[in-house]
Amino acid sequence: MAKIEGFRIMNFGVLKDIQLGKQWNTPEVASLTPLTAVIGKNGTGKSTLFNAFGFLADALKHGVEEACDMRGRGGFNKIRTLGQTDPITIEVSYQEHSKARPITYALSIDVDDTDRPYVRSELLLQKRIGQKHNVPFPFLYLKSGKGHVWTGDEKVAEVPDNDSDSYGFWDYILSSEEDSEVLKEAEAVELQDNRKLGVATLGALQQHPRISKFRHFIENWYLSYFKPNAARALPLAGPQRHLSASGDNLGNVVQFMEREHPKKLREILARIAKKIPGIDNIDTLRTPDDRLLLRFNDKGFKDPFYAQQMSDGTLKVFAYLLLLEDPAPSPFVCIEEPENGLYHELVEILAGEFHDYATGKQGGSQIFVTTHQPNFLDGLLPEEIWVIDKGKDGYSTIRRASDDPLVRNLVKEELPLGDLWRSGYLDAKQPDAL
Repeated sequence: MAKIEGFRIMNFGVLKDIQLGKQWNTPEVASLTPLTAVIGKNGTGKSTLFNAFGFLADALKHGVEEACDMRGRGGFNKIRTLGQTDPITIEVSYQEHSKARPITYALSIDVDDTDRPYVRSELLLQKRIGQKHNVPFPFLYLKSGKGHVWTGDEKVAEVPDNDSDSYGFWDYILSSEEDSEVLKEAEAVELQDNRKLGVATLGALQQHPRISKFRHFIENWYLSYFKPNAARALPLAGPQRHLSASGDNLGNVVQFMEREHPKKLREILARIAKKIPGIDNIDTLRTPDDRLLLRFNDKGFKDPFYAQQMSDGTLKVFAYLLLLEDPAPSPFVCIEEPENGLYHELVEILAGEFHDYATGKQGGSQIFVTTHQPNFLDGLLPEEIWVIDKGKDGYSTIRRASDDPLVRNLVKEELPLGDLWRSGYLDAKQPDAL
């Protein structure tokens, strides 16, 4: 399953310039782990980080102008870092599978003369087989919707032996050297709408398999905007394969599993019941109008409760555990503060389930969470935790907990990471104080 190795975000709210994990020009940095937890105080940028993932996914599906206005973002000028005039930039480095050469996607968004957001540039980069120099080749290069793309899966043109750590020399090659050897194998492209992502348009074409795979990867991200009241709704439509972002089709997903995998559903419900304190059994009831209702048997009561009567916390845990049972899981699951509304024991259970699933032998979804709950950290490793804080300039800073030798030594002494956070050992240091 595809995994994110690292990402970098620039000029997005308080995230003026942060990087988590490895990029093509920082090979010495360790990749992101299967489970990543970002911690920090209120107002340090955790929600903005979650929003950046959602923004990229929305931009792919709807275009950059719509993405700027969705989910209460308030438009491009509200999103761009205050006082900055440089474009918003998002870079994602990922591997299609463990033996694949990493691909980096670099997206730059700015406003045009009419103050409307547009895609300023897009790059998809990958090193060629046997390539000796460090700079990967851009098999997709677009500026304002115009540029070049290389068809096929491996065949690309020659690239100069240049170890530059920026994309500036590509601007020169592809804009000033039209008869260059670099362009001999290229296909010139021009999109009709420069407010739509090129990877969304070209990724629909069979002759661009690498672009198609990347588009498919982003399209299948699961970003949770779970709403307990929405999850309590009675299923009105028919069976549905995957849980929605808000959880409003929880009953429909159960219907799908009942229809397609009835035996497995009973096994899943039995497993989940054992993991939720106070719940003795979970089963289903089919109504006369052919809808499937969830029933929760509380150990203290003879009669069952329906999902519409269950607490927010129980519904949330059930929904997330059901998400982990998806037979065709999302490659990337991003959840903001999953602990909200949960008793600390449920937080620990949920954290353990996320960790076991993401790091299991079968290689489940890569899971990314933001949290301010110390109990969530117990059982995690320092390299799985990133600490976000604000510098004196008001912009977010971020670092890996394992970068601190003291933290590593304290963990070796078997001190829980949750206790270290409570005690202030995980607090991010201000850059000026180093």
